[in-house]
Amino acid sequence: MTPILLSRLTAASCIGTGLAATRAALRAGRSGLAPCRFEDATLDCWIGEVPGVDAVALPPALSRFDCRNNRLAQLALGQDGFADAVADAARRYGAHRVAVLLGTSTAGILNTEHAYRRRDPASGALPADFDYQGSHNIASVSDFVRHACQLAGPALAVSSACSSSAKVFATAARMIETGVIDAAVVGGVDSLCLTTLYGFNSLELLSPEPCRPFDAGRRGISIGEAAAFALLERTPASPPGDTVLLTGYGESSDAHHMSSPHPEGHGARLAMAAALDRAGLESGQIDYINLHGTATPSNDSAEGRAVADLFGRRVPANSTKGYTGHALGAAGGLEAVIAAIALQDGFIPASAGTRTADPDIAIDYASNARERSLTHVLSNSFGFGGTNASLIFSRSAP
Repeated sequence: MTPILLSRLTAASCIGTGLAATRAALRAGRSGLAPCRFEDATLDCWIGEVPGVDAVALPPALSRFDCRNNRLAQLALGQDGFADAVADAARRYGAHRVAVLLGTSTAGILNTEHAYRRRDPASGALPADFDYQGSHNIASVSDFVRHACQLAGPALAVSSACSSSAKVFATAARMIETGVIDAAVVGGVDSLCLTTLYGFNSLELLSPEPCRPFDAGRRGISIGEAAAFALLERTPASPPGDTVLLTGYGESSDAHHMSSPHPEGHGARLAMAAALDRAGLESGQIDYINLHGTATPSNDSAEGRAVADLFGRRVPANSTKGYTGHALGAAGGLEAVIAAIALQDGFIPASAGTRTADPDIAIDYASNARERSLTHVLSNSFGFGGTNASLIFSRSAP
C-alpha cells in the first residue's frame, strides 16, 4: 500500500490528557487504574476513568450532542493543537475532502441509562429532553466531531467491539488510496457506562485487581475509557523526514464464537500476516508489537499463540492495558497513539501490572521498559465476534 502520513495525534485517557501527560506516564510506568467509584456501581473491580470529563462543556451550538462520550471527544480535540491541524487540512484540501471515521462500542449510552431512570411513572415514556440521535446513536460521536471541526466530508462510525478504532485506519487508507478523500480524522471514543461494567461482570471477566496482561496469574480485564485521534493525510511527493506513517493494515474474522477468540489465534494470525504483506515486510522487520493483551486467560493465550507462530521470540511485545485499562471501542486508536509515541521516542514502555510473564506463552514479552531504535511497530486490536485488526506504523528516515 502507499504509506499514509500521520500528521497529528492526540489522546485523553486515565493516564493523562494530551501527549505530554501520556508520554510521562508511560516513561514512569505509572498506571491510571483505580478502584471503581463510577456512578453508583457496586462492583469489585478497577477502572480507568478520565478526570474532568463531567466538567467539559460543549459549544452551545452543539448542545444536542451533550453526553459523556462527546464531552470526552471534546476534551481530546482541544489537546496538542489537534483541532488547529484539522482546520489547516480543511483549508488546504477543502472541508469536503476531509473525512471523520471513528470507532466506538457504546457511544453515549450512559445518557440512555439516565433517561430510563426518569421515565414517566404512568406511561413509561422517556423524558422529552432525551436526544437519542445526539447521544446514544453509534454515529453520534462522528457527527459531533464533524460539526465541531466544521468538516463536510464523509463521516461514519465503526462499531466492531474492541477492533473498532483500529479498523477506521484501514477504512481511511482505502478511501485516500481510491481518491475519495485527501485526509481523515480517525480514532475512537468510548466512555464508561454501567451497561459495560455490569455486562463484563456478568461474563465474569472483570479483574478484582488492576489487570495483569500476559501474567501467569492474570485474572481479567480492567475497563477504561479514552478518546484518541489521528489526522491521516495523503503523503506528499516530498514527505517531511522523521515522521510516522501507516504502512500496513490487516483485517480478519475468526468465524469461531461470539465472545471467545479462536483458541489457536487463527484470525489474529491472519490479520497480522495481512498487515505484514500489505506493508511489504517480513516478520523479523517488526521492532515491537503492542499486543491487544486484555489480561483474560483465553484472550492472552490465543493472541500469544498467534504471535509465537508468526514471530517466535524474535520481536519484543507487550500490552499497555495495564496503564489505561481496556478502552474497548477506543482501544485501537489509543494504542495507535502509543505505538506512534514508541516510534518517535525509541522506547518500549514497560507492561504495567505484569509481575511474572506467563511461561506457557512462547514470545519475547517485554515486562520491563526497553530503550531501542524502532522503525516498524505492529499494533493489534481484537474484538468480540472474532473481529480482528492489525496496524503497522513506520518511522520515515530523518
